[in-house]
Amino acid sequence: MNGATWSSFFDTGETWFLLQQEFVLYGLGALGLIALLGGLLGPTVVSRQMSFAVHGTSELTFTGAAAALLAGVSVNMGALAGAVVAALVFGLLGNRARERDSVIGVVLAFGLGLGLLFVFLHGRVGTGFSLLAGQVVAVGSDGLRDVLITTVVVIAVLAVIYRPLQFASTDPDVAEALGVPTRLLSVVFAVILGAAVAQAVQIIGALLVMSLLITPAAAAARVTSRPLVVVGLSVLFAEVAALGGMVLSLAPNLPASVLVTSISFAIYVVCRIVGRRRLSRTAVASRQRVEQAAPVA
Repeated sequence: MNGATWSSFFDTGETWFLLQQEFVLYGLGALGLIALLGGLLGPTVVSRQMSFAVHGTSELTFTGAAAALLAGVSVNMGALAGAVVAALVFGLLGNRARERDSVIGVVLAFGLGLGLLFVFLHGRVGTGFSLLAGQVVAVGSDGLRDVLITTVVVIAVLAVIYRPLQFASTDPDVAEALGVPTRLLSVVFAVILGAAVAQAVQIIGALLVMSLLITPAAAAARVTSRPLVVVGLSVLFAEVAALGGMVLSLAPNLPASVLVTSISFAIYVVCRIVGRRRLSRTAVASRQRVEQAAPVA
């Protein structure tokens, strides 16, 4: 198909045919795992104000992958190395939000420039573009295996550090005073976040990685303040955006990342509206309780 039309979005026969193809199933599996990681890690990223760190890590993942292309070694290992190096730099040098933003800004500009240089020297601009914009249908069995291994490792580490990490994220000064290793937790979380970003970049691209690692969590935080509910909604929103975008992109032959980001943004807008109404109702109820409790003159 040369171009997408409105009718092609509703071509269920074409969509069903493609859903039976092996390469599509690999892409769906990998995208679903990335959405799971994004939904689990996103709330902590949002609460720790690390959205810019995710962006910086994704760009330096691109740099590592581009360097691996130039060196003729595994792109996945290059992307992972770039992400881990970035995470260590951000975790060690930027424990506080103000410091972190400055460090990321400095390292990001230099690293992205190096990545573009590596792509230019390699000569395969199309491959470099796929690292920026994503290429879901090119995952393959090896790619799915790598994403699965990363998912298992990240979830295992997150399960171990989750409670002290939440404490350190909510009140870092008190946590540090009580002996919680806030700096170590920051570095460990940054590393597992980097591992998740490294896999996400190869699937949805460096420029769009925040659509699954930030937007669903930000949307969930708009409609509830209960931590476990936020995590559950974040995972749900990420999966709907990822798998829904992939399926909708099949018949019109559109890049999946375009629809993934569109669905993710639409969910955020709806949650923002719902959250604003919820806050308005809460404010009205609080004012009524105060008026009822006030003594009558």
